[in-house]
Amino acid sequence: MTSITELYVFVLAAFVGYQVITRVPPLLHTPLMSATNAISGISLVGSLVAAGAHETPVSTILGFIAVTSATINVVGGFLITDRMLRMFKREPRGSAAPSSGQGGVEPLPAAERSEGRDGKRP
Repeated sequence: MTSITELYVFVLAAFVGYQVITRVPPLLHTPLMSATNAISGISLVGSLVAAGAHETPVSTILGFIAVTSATINVVGGFLITDRMLRMFKREPRGSAAPSSGQGGVEPLPAAERSEGRDGKRP
């Protein structure tokens, strides 16, 4: 392929990728993160093969850099996905931890909120 064709394919891929990513609804971000983590795992395997080939010292060094980068990418991706999933996790009903984030003040049940200052219902 000529360099003009390669540039055309690169620009087209970048444009299509941007359009696809910006149109993803927020509900699908976590599953997509999991899929990209799987792809990063595949690149980690490929970088291990490249590092272990021992073709030249330069290829071994570049393979080591690729293994390190891919490992950081996989671990970071899983940490971020785990953090995102914890944001959506509900706390158990009887937990002692405050669920509203208001300095330890628990929200009142609906029956108690409807009472006036004197303790009587309106």
